[in-house]
Amino acid sequence: MTAPSSGITRRVRGLVAGAVLCLAATVTAGCSSDGFTGLYDLPLPGGADIGDNPYQVTARFADVLDLVPQAAVKVNDVTVGRVESIGLVGSNDWTAEAVLAVDADVELPANAVANLRQSSLLGEKYVELSAPQTTGRGGTVAGRLTDGAVIPRDRTNRYPELEEVFGALSLLLNGGGIEQLRTINRELSSAMTGNEEEIRSFLRNMNDLVSNLDGHKREITAALDGINRLSSTLANRERQISGALRNLEPGLRTLSDQRSALVAMLQSLDDLSDVAVQTINRSKNDIVADLRALAPILDRLADAGQDLPRALEILPTFPFTDAVLSGIKGDYLNAFLSIDPDPNWKEPIPPLPIPPTDTNTTVRSDAGNGGTS
Repeated sequence: MTAPSSGITRRVRGLVAGAVLCLAATVTAGCSSDGFTGLYDLPLPGGADIGDNPYQVTARFADVLDLVPQAAVKVNDVTVGRVESIGLVGSNDWTAEAVLAVDADVELPANAVANLRQSSLLGEKYVELSAPQTTGRGGTVAGRLTDGAVIPRDRTNRYPELEEVFGALSLLLNGGGIEQLRTINRELSSAMTGNEEEIRSFLRNMNDLVSNLDGHKREITAALDGINRLSSTLANRERQISGALRNLEPGLRTLSDQRSALVAMLQSLDDLSDVAVQTINRSKNDIVADLRALAPILDRLADAGQDLPRALEILPTFPFTDAVLSGIKGDYLNAFLSIDPDPNWKEPIPPLPIPPTDTNTTVRSDAGNGGTS
């Protein structure tokens, strides 16, 4: 029983080895004829079903990290294709270019975006295709993605790598920012300790300020609109402003030429001010005395009040004041006088009449004597 079992085992092993050799030879021959370049050309088991007529899309990335051919292409977390190949755009362009095979039944907009993502924390990389956000990189949705389309670099991106996250965290924890945060916290605590009331007052004042600004936002908006109109007016009058500035040049040149004379004038004014100060200092006692002597006169003028201006109005036209003008009729003046005698006045005794006298004198002369009468 032992000898036959050993023989059967040897025959089975030989058949298996021969089958493996034949299969390897067949695969090698077939792949060589189709341009087989390595294991990346072999489809992964359990990969996406991309149908019989998939369309190809080229996505250009700044960095594809460790993305490999045969990696999945997903839309909404559903595998719809695979990465056919990865290369460079050109010999002088170091932009990575990934050729994607996508199922023909998958419809995407012409301005679709591509993101390089990771299936899990330590999982494989894959390419995610999606429609653009209306406010994002691709703008509004337009058209349809077709065979041979190219997704440019400005519509591709990648998510942070785990190594990058740990590197940034390490930089923060190893003195990159923790020490500064501790210093800031310590300084803030020192500044606020004992100043709580002032800080509360400051916050209340800030609240009042913001409230006032909010209450006057209409006026602020109007002021900004006014500034805008002023700017527009100045912009429209740029030629006139330029002309005015150019016309200022001769005047400035004249001032520059007369700089010495201006300096001499200012120095003379300085000397004059020194003399004036000395004069005032020497005569200040007399000036104070004069002012004190003038004080009673000014007090009387102040007591006169409005009487003095009214008297000055009558003085230039005396005796024909404004009140007299209404009494003038033509070339004569009507005047009505009321005279009140003094209470102690006594009417005088009228004088006696003077007797009449004959003052006529007749002088007769002889005509021959040439007399005169």
